[in-house]
This record gives sequence, C-alpha cells and structure tokens, in this order.
Amino acid sequence: MGKEMAKVERFEDLEVWKRAKHLTCELYALARKGAFAKDFGFRDQICRAAVSIVSNIAEGFERRSNSQFMYFLDIANGSAGEVRAQLYIALDLGYITQSEFQDAFDGVVSIGKMLTSLIHHLRNNNA
Repeated sequence: MGKEMAKVERFEDLEVWKRAKHLTCELYALARKGAFAKDFGFRDQICRAAVSIVSNIAEGFERRSNSQFMYFLDIANGSAGEVRAQLYIALDLGYITQSEFQDAFDGVVSIGKMLTSLIHHLRNNNA
C-alpha cells in the first residue's frame, strides 16, 4: 500500500473505522428506543447500512491491495449515504429528535469525507 497506509497495520487502527464503529453503536442505541424499536424493517435497514460501512472498511483493508481497498471504501461510502437518507426518514417519523439526528448526521458526513479523502490518497499513491 502507499507510504501513509504502510504505517497502518490493522484496519482497527484506522480512524475512519473507529468512527464508523462508534456511529454504528450509536445508531443501534437509537433504534432500541420507542416506536423506532417496533419498526423492525426500518430499524434493521439503518443498522445494516451502518454495519456495512464498518465491515467494508475492514474487508477492503484486509484485501491488501489499493485497488481492492478503494473498491470497498467506495461501497462503504455508498452505505454512509444510505444511512444519511435513513436518518432523515427517522427524523420525519419522529423516531429520533432533532439533536439525535444532527449528532448522527454530522458523524456520518464526517465519515463520508474521511472515506473520500482516503480513496483520493490511495488513488494518488496508486498512480
């Protein structure tokens, strides 16, 4: 992998993975409350999308090739977009408060930016 990535030996050391894992746990906690907990399909969908972010970062890293890592980071970024869209729905349905929405939304936007930066970094070091 590129020079910067050579310093990271495990996906668990990636800040973006740590943040994605934290966000996933936060979303699971939100999904356990009130009416959100009873909307099984929607609850499961947003949780699966969040887990997809964490899982694809890990899977891509373990492939040990920049092109494969970028591919899985791109999938993770798509899942981050899915979580963002679902947060709007959760807010509109009254499943989460404006404050809960904003915290989770800011977190997933930050993760998306980190994923995009990492993809660009890998692409530039692949050239």
